[in-house]
Amino acid sequence: MSNTAEPQTNSMSSRQRCPQGKGLENIEALVRSVEETPDPVPTTIQGTIPTWINGSFLRNGPGKFEFGKDSYTHWFDGMALMHRFHICEGNVTYSSRFLRSDSYVCNSEKNRIVVSEFGTVAMPDPCKNIFARFFSRFQIPKATDNASVNFVKYKGDYYVSTETNYMRRVDPQSLETKEKVDWSKYIAVNSATAHPHYDREGATYNMGNSYGKSGFFYNIIRVPPPEEKAAAAEGSADLTGASVICSIRASEPRKPSYYHSFVMSENYIVFVEQPIKLDLLKFMLYKIQGKSFHKVMTWEPQYDTIFHLVNRHTGQFYNSLCRNLPRRYVLPLTVDGKTPMDQNLVTSSNYKATAKKTKPQEVYMTHEELYDDKLLQYGGLEFPQINYDQHNGRAYRYFYSCGFGHVFSDSLLKMDVHTKELKVWRYPGLYPSEPVFVASPKATEEDDGVILSVIITPREEKSTFLLVLDAKTFTELGRAEVPVNIPYGTHGVFNRMG
Repeated sequence: MSNTAEPQTNSMSSRQRCPQGKGLENIEALVRSVEETPDPVPTTIQGTIPTWINGSFLRNGPGKFEFGKDSYTHWFDGMALMHRFHICEGNVTYSSRFLRSDSYVCNSEKNRIVVSEFGTVAMPDPCKNIFARFFSRFQIPKATDNASVNFVKYKGDYYVSTETNYMRRVDPQSLETKEKVDWSKYIAVNSATAHPHYDREGATYNMGNSYGKSGFFYNIIRVPPPEEKAAAAEGSADLTGASVICSIRASEPRKPSYYHSFVMSENYIVFVEQPIKLDLLKFMLYKIQGKSFHKVMTWEPQYDTIFHLVNRHTGQFYNSLCRNLPRRYVLPLTVDGKTPMDQNLVTSSNYKATAKKTKPQEVYMTHEELYDDKLLQYGGLEFPQINYDQHNGRAYRYFYSCGFGHVFSDSLLKMDVHTKELKVWRYPGLYPSEPVFVASPKATEEDDGVILSVIITPREEKSTFLLVLDAKTFTELGRAEVPVNIPYGTHGVFNRMG
């Protein structure tokens, strides 16, 4: 292992010496409510911020966890707070705004939680009589528009999104909340993920689900590029032209899988149907029973993990191929009736993964581990990122992620998937967010650029900073210290300017 930040050396042993529970010192500071900062404020620069970085680092995440006497019981439930780090000529300013979702507005007006979220059930209005409160439990659950997960782009416009059928269009400069967008008004899906993919022509791909008498389906969605944008009202949201290019029937119709993302290459889309199941009967009854949505999900390892392969150009569906750590699977793409049974179809000597045809149009795969024991001390991986602009859908060598030593991320990792070499940035008491890669203007190598990550420091007040790492060496270039408190967030994107 190379290039580990110097103070990391004793951090693991010191944590192990802590009494039980002390390893999470001041962890509540990561999920506290904060005030928005709509007007940009200057930051204090330590080190050097490269002058070629010109744009806005946009991040999203929960930022308000109470209304009146009511508090959310799950981190995911906090009201969406949008953050903007504007970087220009080596200087950085910071601003933030709460998303003015219907959920936020209704909760604010009533000064209590009136819209149920992922892990929190909204209680009936105490001002109603007992009969009105009882029958309110039998109403169809209203999906939240608290889009607190990610910034995404469709047809050149920015939106914030979560995992319901609602998104909100936003201004990426002022962070002003625009109109609410309902996916079901454009296409027959009940939800969409917060993690779409983009091709080189500007089209956006996502996944949503639908269900009815014919079963439960996972749908692959395509939204056309900006140049195909229909004549819509000036400055309004536009998802016209969105289409379902393929529908995949759930292997267990009454227990479809929960999913958060999917994989896209230059020619294929891969959806992994895994044993995290949604019980549809519980889904229909969870509000009546006074339970939150996350109670609908169960881990059921008796079900197989299934890889579904789809040609993203034609929508042709190929039959299924039968602690977060990096693994490599190799999917053979030329399986037909002449392919021999029970023979390893992975012919490259560089890979240890295997794939064998076991039935007509069905392949059983085993994985290759892309890590050794050195990675295990940093826990599992989360928030993986690559040089997306140049290598999405193509071969890549490096990925960047957060290492989770306990509950929240406490390190930043860079892994070489060819050599399995690991580089680490880590300091005790600092909690990094998702690493985002930004290429240098004249980059000729895959890792020529910087990594941006927001670092939370719960031991001190107002000590959050934007970290800039050299992506190649994984050494620190500079910090932009923010004079206001920022809670731990989820995902973000870099919006290059000029």
